Amino acid sequence: MWPFNRAKVASPTIEKRSAMSGFTAELMAARESYISGRRGVAELTATAQSCISLWESGFASAAVKGTRFLNRCTMAMLARSLGLRGEFVALIRGDGLVPAADWDLRTRDGRPTAYRISISEAGGGTTLTALAPEVLHVRIGADVATPWAGQAPLRRARLTAAMLEAVESALAETFELAPIGSSIIPFPESPDVNLQTMGREFRGRRGRVLLRESVAVSAAGGPAPASDWKPQDTTPNLQAAMPAEMLTAARGAICGAFGVLPALFDQAAHGPLVREAQRHLATWCLQPVAELLAEEATLKLGAAVAIDVLTPLQAFDQGGSARAVATLVSAMAEAKAAGLDPAMVASAFAKLDWES
Repeated sequence: MWPFNRAKVASPTIEKRSAMSGFTAELMAARESYISGRRGVAELTATAQSCISLWESGFASAAVKGTRFLNRCTMAMLARSLGLRGEFVALIRGDGLVPAADWDLRTRDGRPTAYRISISEAGGGTTLTALAPEVLHVRIGADVATPWAGQAPLRRARLTAAMLEAVESALAETFELAPIGSSIIPFPESPDVNLQTMGREFRGRRGRVLLRESVAVSAAGGPAPASDWKPQDTTPNLQAAMPAEMLTAARGAICGAFGVLPALFDQAAHGPLVREAQRHLATWCLQPVAELLAEEATLKLGAAVAIDVLTPLQAFDQGGSARAVATLVSAMAEAKAAGLDPAMVASAFAKLDWES
């Protein structure tokens, strides 16, 4: 009982506290998961940033039709947000889109109905509330349990991202702290001052010959054997831990999570392989995301929006397309020379899923 409530002994006031297993704890845990899932150290690695840069450049080069709100700067920002956070939220204004730094939302039937948006400003951020039709919300990797939230590629590959970060951190600490290139040279017993002076002379006389007269060792019954005078290398054996293999495997898995073929970053990659990797990224990763964006923009902006990533990036086999056109023209010429009905030619093309 609170000591200031002594006058109310007959009906003491009960002080209520929140338990750690209550709603507050669950809300804090959910918020922590929301933040940690989008701000991980694996996102700072060069592999993840290279993949995100490919997304950013691909969307910045995309051809957008039907709206002026999705300019190249907004498209690049949208691609980076999708790569790091798995979703992009922007407030629709009369002069363009205002990207949101953070947001919270309410849902009904699993669909967002209202947003509380935080917008970054140079002198401090602002917070406002907007309805769902006023907000452009694009998400990728949405789960059935939370269809209103997206998931970044690194969050969907937590184990691989953690291993990549652990291997790179271990290598960084090893090269910073390990005695790489250092040697231990046995020397007869001598005062520490003489050993330090000799060590400094060795350090300063690189590439020169330094001669020293050895003295007999009286400890252990006599001079040291000749085998004890050879220097011992203290460089750690990194090959036994196989960091190169683990780093290559982790980088390849991260690239695969972003839709990038790992062979694209291979030093022995040649021209056809690079073109195939670009086509794979644009066809199976960027264009489907662009279709999701076009569908959301058509719904929220009130106009038919079309986004094409393949054509500006030339993510198609130009040689194969030329051969296909030549084959089609030759087939149509032969059909005309044979006197075939155009309906029959169209039906033949339809069987191959082509339109005449």
